[in-house]
Amino acid sequence: MKRDFEPIKPAKRTENIEYAVRDIVLVANEARKKGKELIFLNIGDPAQFDFRTPEPIIEATYQAMCENLTGYSASEGVDEAICAIRKEARKAGIEPSDIYVTSGASEAIDFALTALVNEGENVLVPYPGYPLYTAILAKLGAEPNPYYLDEENEWQPDLADIEAKINEKTRAIVIINPNNPTGAVYSEETLRGIIDIARRHQLVIFSDEIYDKLVFDGAKHISIASLDLEVPVVTFNGLSKSYLAPGFRIGWGIVSGPWEVVKDFVEAIHKLARARLSASHPKQYAIPVALNGNQGHLKEVIEKLEKRRDLTYEMLNDIPGISCVKPKGAFYAFPRIDIPEVSDREFVKELIAETGVVVVHGSGFGEKPGTAHFRVVFLPPEDLLEKAYTRIKDFMKKFLARRGLRA
Repeated sequence: MKRDFEPIKPAKRTENIEYAVRDIVLVANEARKKGKELIFLNIGDPAQFDFRTPEPIIEATYQAMCENLTGYSASEGVDEAICAIRKEARKAGIEPSDIYVTSGASEAIDFALTALVNEGENVLVPYPGYPLYTAILAKLGAEPNPYYLDEENEWQPDLADIEAKINEKTRAIVIINPNNPTGAVYSEETLRGIIDIARRHQLVIFSDEIYDKLVFDGAKHISIASLDLEVPVVTFNGLSKSYLAPGFRIGWGIVSGPWEVVKDFVEAIHKLARARLSASHPKQYAIPVALNGNQGHLKEVIEKLEKRRDLTYEMLNDIPGISCVKPKGAFYAFPRIDIPEVSDREFVKELIAETGVVVVHGSGFGEKPGTAHFRVVFLPPEDLLEKAYTRIKDFMKKFLARRGLRA
């Protein structure tokens, strides 16, 4: 007898997984159906705008394919890629204990968290911060343990808050430097403070440095692993942002710290790498070309981004009811909505519906209770950014008027 299937119940571990950057597209699609011209300021993808992947990186991948390097690679990555990453790490002052190549930095992060954290344990994650970390922890049945970045101090991590949040089930501290979504670049003083906390509480540091070469105003990025070779650190990076190749999905993790401290953890990571076979084989040959080759594209990229950052900072701060800390790196700004008791989620929905400007609500990245923000991506050319910010300004006047507030 034929029996109809009942609806399949998904696993409970998926209930708390959200990815605001993509989820907001559902709201944008509704606006498009109503005839709104959309301006996307939600996705950090340089290839969607006037940035191109450097030709030598593409050529290296093509040549690898022509040479039939299209089978599985070693699970941890090809030797040429690992050697290039090790050389780059040492230039930054990091002494690697292990390197593993992955399908984007996202997989490197997933492997490291999965290899370390048990169900019921927790990891300190920045609020605001990239939502991938909370999504992976939800999948693992572990807890994100939020610590706050200090908006009054250029979005530097609040060291006192980190210290206060640590308990007997805390395993690691995540930092994102330069930061997504705020554009903050962390000072050496802040980084040394985090090292001190990690040492005293026996915590692993996970340092997401995917935007390390996109730093503005002549400033210098500091890798936290370079400041203390004894504290265990996993540094994440990849080709997606500085090398303008997000669709390549090629990243890596660098484990540093004394071998006797990290060796079992490293083997756990390699077990996960072996289970999935390998990252894309031919695209790994882009890594040595990217890291060892001409870095000339970065000058043009940074010049463009600095102009777009300045326009973003000036125009957003000129809008009544909005204030914005000046980003120091990456290509994001995290403006604050200075209106009492406003929901940033509702604000963003109304903004998209009325103007077609697609931004992401700040609560999707985590934020301090009682505050409201939204994230903008300033990758688009200046004329498009100016158009978007003008629409936001016009919208804000109406938004305030609907609440009986003066612009």
